[in-house]
Amino acid sequence: MDTIFLVLSLFLPRITLLIFYFTHHIPANNVPFVGDFLLTVFLPRVLVLIYIVDNLGTSSPWFWIHLIAALMVFSGFGKYSHKKYKKYR
Repeated sequence: MDTIFLVLSLFLPRITLLIFYFTHHIPANNVPFVGDFLLTVFLPRVLVLIYIVDNLGTSSPWFWIHLIAALMVFSGFGKYSHKKYKKYR
């Protein structure tokens, strides 16, 4: 896997996946095309994690970095979600 893919997908996963799809440099994987498309649209961080597991395994530091980032995003760990929570409270 390219290091640039791993770094960019940490911050902008959907855009990174689209760029790599259009340039035909997507990492090797076992996900069918329909799964690639749906996960890119709805859960890009999960797709990046699948790519990392397929290519580097779960012992790679990149897997753990991306997993922590995904958990932070999905749990609402951000400025926008805290503002939204205070607004409805």
